Amino acid sequence: MTDRYGQDVLSGDWKAPRGGRSTPLAAEVGVVVEDVETGWVGAVVRVEKAGGIQVVHLEDRRGRTKAFPLGPGFHVDGRPVTLTRPTAASSAQLAVARQAASRTASGSRAVANAPAKVASASRIFVEGRHDAELVEKVWGHDLRVEGVVVEMLDGVDDLEAAVRDFRPGPGKRMGVLVDHLVPGTKETRVVEAASRLQPYAPHVLIVGHPYVDVWQSVRPERLGMAQWPVIPRGTSWKHGICAHLGWAHDEQADIARAWKQILGTVRTYADLEPSLLGRVEELIDFVTAP
Repeated sequence: MTDRYGQDVLSGDWKAPRGGRSTPLAAEVGVVVEDVETGWVGAVVRVEKAGGIQVVHLEDRRGRTKAFPLGPGFHVDGRPVTLTRPTAASSAQLAVARQAASRTASGSRAVANAPAKVASASRIFVEGRHDAELVEKVWGHDLRVEGVVVEMLDGVDDLEAAVRDFRPGPGKRMGVLVDHLVPGTKETRVVEAASRLQPYAPHVLIVGHPYVDVWQSVRPERLGMAQWPVIPRGTSWKHGICAHLGWAHDEQADIARAWKQILGTVRTYADLEPSLLGRVEELIDFVTAP
C-alpha cells in the first residue's frame, strides 16, 4: 500500500547543520586548518595551556603565528572539525611517518639542514601574486635549495620590455609562466614576439598553462566540484567563480579571501592539474641547468 503522506520529515538527523556535524581531529603538528570565524588558515605548530585553557597555535604561509582556543570552530577541506589535544602515541606515529616520507610538496626528496644558498642570477617570472603564492607553496623548498627567486610581472602585456629590463644572458636565464596561453589569444602573440627578442632569445623560456587564471589549475575536487564552471563573457572570472561557490565577491578583500581559501586546499603537487605541474618543472629545469 502506498504511503500517501511520504517519509516522516523528522526522521533521521534532521537537526544536522548544512555542512555536516563537526568531527574530532587531533591537532597534530603540521595539520592545516582554517579558523571559521576569522578565516585564518595555518598549520598547527603546537598545543599548550595558556590562561587556564588549551590553545592551538597556527602558522600561516608567511610565518605568522596566531593562537586559537582548542575545540570546535575549524574547517579542514571545507568540513567542520573539533580540534583535540594529540596523544603521545599519535604524535610518535606521525613523526615516524614524516621521517619515512621525507618528501616536499612538489614530490621531490626533501633536503634537510641545507645551508642557505646565494640567490642565482637566473629568475622565474609569473604574472601575479596568486601565481607566485601557489608556486611557493608547492615548489618553495626546491627553489630555495637551488637559490632560485620567483618574481611577479603584474601581467604580460609588455613582456618584451620585461625581457629587456632583465637582460638575460649566459648564466642569467629567464623563465616565464603565462596564464591562458592557448592558440589565438593575445597572450600567444605577446609570447611569440618576446621569445624572438634578440640577443636574449637563447636564454629565455616562456611557457604557459591553458587556464583563464591560476585558480583553475587547482583540481576542482579540492573544492567539492566535479569541474570548474564556465563563466559567461562580460563577467569577471574570479567574481563569477566566487558567486558560483556562494562566496562573497563585492570587494577586492573578498576575492583575496577566496584565493586564500582555495590555496588552503593545496597541500602537494597532487592537488594541481598536470598542465601546470609540467610547465613549472620545465621552468625550474631551465633556470637551474648548468
